[in-house]
Amino acid sequence: MSYLNPTSSIIDLGINIDHVATLRNARGTTYPDPLRAALLAEEAGADAITLHLREDRRHIRDADVEAIRPQLRTRMNLEAAVTQEMIDFSCKIKPQDSCLVPERRHELTTEGGLDVVKYFTQVQAAVRQLQGEGIRVSLFIDPEADQIQAAAEAGAPVIELHTGRYAEAHDDAEQRAELERVQRAVQEGVRRGLKVNAGHGLHYTNVQAIAAIADIAELNIGHAIVAHAVFVGWQAAVSEMKALMVKARLAHPAKPN
Repeated sequence: MSYLNPTSSIIDLGINIDHVATLRNARGTTYPDPLRAALLAEEAGADAITLHLREDRRHIRDADVEAIRPQLRTRMNLEAAVTQEMIDFSCKIKPQDSCLVPERRHELTTEGGLDVVKYFTQVQAAVRQLQGEGIRVSLFIDPEADQIQAAAEAGAPVIELHTGRYAEAHDDAEQRAELERVQRAVQEGVRRGLKVNAGHGLHYTNVQAIAAIADIAELNIGHAIVAHAVFVGWQAAVSEMKALMVKARLAHPAKPN
């Protein structure tokens, strides 16, 4: 929930500011400043600030994370690969949340969920180290039952479902099938006692169906908001996305048990 709206939120919005840093780095300037973007996003209704410190530092840099962490009034969700360098850095920064994600150096963006089944030992060790520093851990995974089970067994209290296949569906039938896959995964996560978040590829015309899923606690969205801000302004873009999410959730309230 945003510090400007201190009551319990219907659904939280985590604003990913990576591509504010991408724009800055394109010309090697000091602007636009990711810290300013984070603070203005909070004022506009963001409930968390998400940022991904990549191995190649292509957008967010170490200094950005260090500058932003003490200034936030909401919370930091620091995305990181399952490497000792990144886990140690997260333990040094101590964000409120750390989301463990897969990372390949040459990908344009994260291309799929973390394979917790395959890398269970490494993921479990990372979860334990982060939680030992008081950091809540989320695992960014595909909406598949075996990955959800492995996430729970690794000790992570939160999962973030990868919505890329839903967002990139080629037709209505494929999109409906992917939406149903996400819905089933949400139910499985809740059944296992996990907090369920979601994100990737969501924008202003496809977020509604995902936001309407009653048991999704938070959506993390970045690129679409940065792109929309070019035309309408940063805070307007943040506010518009949050309003769309809340409207969709209110239109599909949770059914009583």
